[in-house]
Amino acid sequence: MASSHYFVKGLRRSALAAALGMCFVGAALAAETGGLRITITGNDGQPVAGATVKVSSPDSLVSRSGVTEADGSVRLTGLDPATNYTVQVDASGYSDFSADNVAVVSGKNLSLGYALGATNLDTIVVTGTALAAVDTTSATVGTTLNLDIVEALPTGRSYQSYLQLVPGVKPSAGGNPASKSGVNYSDIGGTTGTSTDNLYYLDGVDVTDNQTGTFGANFNSEIIQEQQVLTGGVPAEYAGGSGLISKVVTKSGSDEFHGSINYYLQNDSLVANDKHGQSAGFSTYDTAITLGGPLIKEKLWFFGSYQIKNRDDDITSPTTGEALRSVSTEQKLAFFKATWQLTDDDRLTGTFFNDPYERDGSTSPNTLNNRSLARKQGGDNYKLEYSHDWENVRLSMYGFEHKSEVSDIAAVGTARNNVAFRRPSTAAEQQQGGAGSDIETWRNRKEYGLTLEYWLDTSFGSHAFKGGLAVSDNEYKEDLRYTSEELAQYTSIGNDFAGVSFDEFVDAGWSGSRSVTGVDIPRIQAAINSSSDRAYFLGLLDTNNDGTVSNEEVGAYRFTSTAGNPTGAVNNYRIVQSTAAPYNVQTKGKSAYIQDTWTLNQWTVNAGVRAEQWAHHGSDGAELFTFDWEFAPRLSVVYDIFGDGRSKLWGFYGRYYDPIRTNMTDFAGNLTGSVYDEQIFLGDRWLTFRTRGGPTTPDAVFAPSTKTPYTDEFMLGYATTFGQDLSLQVTYTNRKTSNILEDYDLALYSNPDGDPENGEANSASAFYLPYSYFGYDGKPNSNYVIGTLAGGKREYQGLEVTLMKQKSNNWQGMMSYTYNDAKGNTNSDSNADFQGDWIAIDPRAPNMWGPQPGNIEHQFKAFGTYFWDSGFELSGVFNWNSGLLYSRTFLVSSRNLPEMGDVYEYGGVYDSWVVPGAVGSETGPAYYTLDVRAKYTRPLPFGKLEFFLDVFNILDKQSATSEQSLLAGGSGFQFGQAMDWVEPRRAYLGVRYSF
Repeated sequence: MASSHYFVKGLRRSALAAALGMCFVGAALAAETGGLRITITGNDGQPVAGATVKVSSPDSLVSRSGVTEADGSVRLTGLDPATNYTVQVDASGYSDFSADNVAVVSGKNLSLGYALGATNLDTIVVTGTALAAVDTTSATVGTTLNLDIVEALPTGRSYQSYLQLVPGVKPSAGGNPASKSGVNYSDIGGTTGTSTDNLYYLDGVDVTDNQTGTFGANFNSEIIQEQQVLTGGVPAEYAGGSGLISKVVTKSGSDEFHGSINYYLQNDSLVANDKHGQSAGFSTYDTAITLGGPLIKEKLWFFGSYQIKNRDDDITSPTTGEALRSVSTEQKLAFFKATWQLTDDDRLTGTFFNDPYERDGSTSPNTLNNRSLARKQGGDNYKLEYSHDWENVRLSMYGFEHKSEVSDIAAVGTARNNVAFRRPSTAAEQQQGGAGSDIETWRNRKEYGLTLEYWLDTSFGSHAFKGGLAVSDNEYKEDLRYTSEELAQYTSIGNDFAGVSFDEFVDAGWSGSRSVTGVDIPRIQAAINSSSDRAYFLGLLDTNNDGTVSNEEVGAYRFTSTAGNPTGAVNNYRIVQSTAAPYNVQTKGKSAYIQDTWTLNQWTVNAGVRAEQWAHHGSDGAELFTFDWEFAPRLSVVYDIFGDGRSKLWGFYGRYYDPIRTNMTDFAGNLTGSVYDEQIFLGDRWLTFRTRGGPTTPDAVFAPSTKTPYTDEFMLGYATTFGQDLSLQVTYTNRKTSNILEDYDLALYSNPDGDPENGEANSASAFYLPYSYFGYDGKPNSNYVIGTLAGGKREYQGLEVTLMKQKSNNWQGMMSYTYNDAKGNTNSDSNADFQGDWIAIDPRAPNMWGPQPGNIEHQFKAFGTYFWDSGFELSGVFNWNSGLLYSRTFLVSSRNLPEMGDVYEYGGVYDSWVVPGAVGSETGPAYYTLDVRAKYTRPLPFGKLEFFLDVFNILDKQSATSEQSLLAGGSGFQFGQAMDWVEPRRAYLGVRYSF
């Protein structure tokens, strides 16, 4: 084929550039479809006009055909993603011919070139037949996981587990992994491996949980036709963010019937001995059926599936090895999709799926039996979509409704009591009493949208215009009930520390959670002055008899009483549910975007802007706050280096906004629901020093000056194709996140007469934020104010190299290396953390800037599969990382906060400040895993039978994955001691029949 290759290199550059530019139109049609640009030339090198080109696939609903233009090109759009398309060419004077195994990728615009000979058709340019191809019109960075990849590799059977195959994605046990600059750490519990920065799309609709920012829906992995994961360079049609975007395209049936039935199982007999006592007996099975085909050929198709997952676990303590409990989990996942081709230009699609989930206890070995929770979650989802095509225009409209319950029921209905000790203590000592509450929540979403695409070919390049509008309504419903008789939850002091003073208790060096801090002293003083028991409290605390209670007098008070404490500990703090009532809050959003992809010769420019506006509504229906319209520009420039569609250089700049979730609406909008009284025990009685929730004193309000958080991204990249099946991509990414959101205690920051010696800012302090910073003339009526975190920022830069080998010559694979450099002075991500409540950890405070906890600096990934003609397959997935960064921390109110040092003055405030090098200073252990799959496929007279054997961690390297960050230890682990490990070697067996 050398002569053919030479012939292609001689094609006129203008014709090839036009082909490359016009091929982008396929992506403009819809996020769920792709396109092909096919160029036909004769054996004399001249374009062949009038040739009929048809493409079809057994996995696609419809075939497409067209006639080549004068330049020999034809544009075929609206193709369903698949890897088994056939291209058929019928040209006058030439023999008919077909080419197989052509790939179409959703959202991509791949090019093909064919040269007609006297008797045959030879492929001469392949710039888009497979996933290794380079799309020389796009600056979007991501990975496409189609059926050829995921069904050949050892992975979990979920779309969340597939994310671990993507370069730069960090490990995640919960299925919400961080990528690049996505936050991978929370002060609350010091947890890692869960990012709230990702977006999850199913058939073009956002199914991200509106409350947590994590995935909001589960479904059978066998409904997936293709999953694209975007990690940078995202065009204006997507909201984007500092995390990844997962786009799943589901199967739709076709004019041929296809179906499957499978069964997978695993139990403890297939697991190696656990060296760390993390796992015990368990058994699990997973079975599913699928069926798709025509109801009316070439008109009406369906695809459906039903999956049952069941798992039984024996939970043991990781520190003692003793049996804790047995837990059963069951999931039932249904999916049905019908597609009706009303006319050649009109299509109607309806989709339903649900994901009920029930678990009768907590599966974490770090959860004690008395704190165990039963879980019920899941709900129903509906989508209806209509599209119409004109000659060069497409209109799409959709409506989507999502209903999802997440409810937790306490196993023990007694009062929760978190107990603190000034010594190393066990989890059982710290976590006394029951879980403390039952909670039922609903996260509902409705969305309606339309998109309009228009493409235009001119003498000065080709344009693909795309615009869209969407309106969204997110609803969060909650009914939380304290389970104890006194309707209270406690935070107490261990009996062996009875007599400790207030000042000693709020100091560092304690293990276990504490809820009262020095910033509560002004609230306690104000509560005493307004209390009907004022005389009693003055007699107790006013030691100098001046008629007031000073900071020093509060600080000198000693806690000794155990009266009425639910577990006999020393009384310190409790929160009482004085009113219990359900409520719901809402966020209502509007978004619009417009973009143009312009290709001229070897250049492609994608310019667009996205506009978003969100309004928040309280439980009384009133509007809490409406954010200004935000405009996010996106611009990329791509250069096809040699004009042959095989290599490119590109640059990208874009802004991604991160709208505030309903968790903050819930914080500010509980105006008709439950009311909670925070109390401290003084003498022989409880003093209410703050009321939270309800209309009298709202827990929080949105400050008028609050801005939407955003991330600016700048990227440079290079990609090239070697031969027909190998591609290399190198990208550099720089991101900066600003306008980070937090809640503020204005008594600390905005009182011009604040007491600097008590850790408060005054008007002369560098930390002082006047009421005008938040948009107020004076202090609002609320406990907290939700505002933009002054000085808060995160900065990221990274380098990624990816080598991809498409499926050919009996094998496929990928290798990647990612370098992540992430620094910042805040972990906040719309989660009402302690920044804003304690000046010592203000982003502007000393030693707060440092490496981001949760980051992993170096990652290497590889996977590959070899296929024998006999039906055997062998594959492997290898993952290595350099270890998780973490801070030296101590525990306050269930939060792991950076290590504090001595009291000194800084910025006009006296406080204990973070010690140098405490933030992100520690690196957890590096580790790797190797998983393998052996598969055998046996053809049958009708269909085929597949046998699977997956072995995870085949080398049984039970390496440590994380270390204890608490300096005082916690949950039985000392600082720096390994507390999580790679699971032992595990085998997983499966069989599937398909036709």
